[in-house]
Amino acid sequence: MIVFCGYANLDVVGRVPRFPQPDERVHATAVEHLPGGMAANAAVAAARAGAAVAFAGVVGDDPLSDRFLAQLATEGVDTGWTDRGGFLSTAIVLVDGAGRRSVVSEDDALGGAHVSSVADRLAAAGGGLLYLDGYRAAELGAAVRPGVPLAVDLDGCDDPATALEAVRLADHVVVGRGRLTGQLGVPATGWAELARAAGTVLVVTDGARGWTLHGADGSFSQGSALAVDVVDDTGAGDCFAGTYLAGVAGGAGPVAAATRAGIAASLSCTVPGARGAPAPALVDAALGGPSVPAPPA
Repeated sequence: MIVFCGYANLDVVGRVPRFPQPDERVHATAVEHLPGGMAANAAVAAARAGAAVAFAGVVGDDPLSDRFLAQLATEGVDTGWTDRGGFLSTAIVLVDGAGRRSVVSEDDALGGAHVSSVADRLAAAGGGLLYLDGYRAAELGAAVRPGVPLAVDLDGCDDPATALEAVRLADHVVVGRGRLTGQLGVPATGWAELARAAGTVLVVTDGARGWTLHGADGSFSQGSALAVDVVDDTGAGDCFAGTYLAGVAGGAGPVAAATRAGIAASLSCTVPGARGAPAPALVDAALGGPSVPAPPA
């Protein structure tokens, strides 16, 4: 069981030929309302990869939240861990003609008390893997329980001290290269020592350039992304995190899990929306040779 604790969003997606400059108006070719949120997207990716998955975010008691949870349930995600005493937050997503996205997100009502209660419930159920998104990195200490391995996707965490403490507490850390080297100030020369000192598996994603993995034992691996025609890269990092954790939960080693996750994240960019995680058969085909079947529209 993997429990994903973090963002649930309604994404208002504007597809534009290019991102607007200040004081400029750009006409959208389409405006869509789609389900999103880092943790919810990752949960869907993990479920599609075959893992037993629950979502433990915070939404509201309203029709939009009903629809959001129903969409997760359709993917095989257990929504019974979700707190409905808050609201469904909104993210404004612009996707340009090259498939790149720019996001303005709204904070939600998920706090430390909810994280703690989810960790208690998971421990009482016999344990399982607990994921938190980067916006919840400061609450990772509230989730520490015997028998509950922790995973964090640091994208969304801007504070270096908070991020380093989260790395120390987590068993698996996924983070984008730009955030790790830029906002968090950890150059590539320091990644191996960071993983070793924290006793964690550190996976650094780098978009079309692939990924790098440093183990707590000093091991090092790299993987390539799949060359694809990018339609929309929204949620690609969430797809990587969810697919990676599904592999780990299923007994795969971190390198094997990251290899599948890198392919899945690449394929997710070939379809619109934040939940383009592919079926395992498509990942298998990509790993087996150069011929990659087109994902369903």
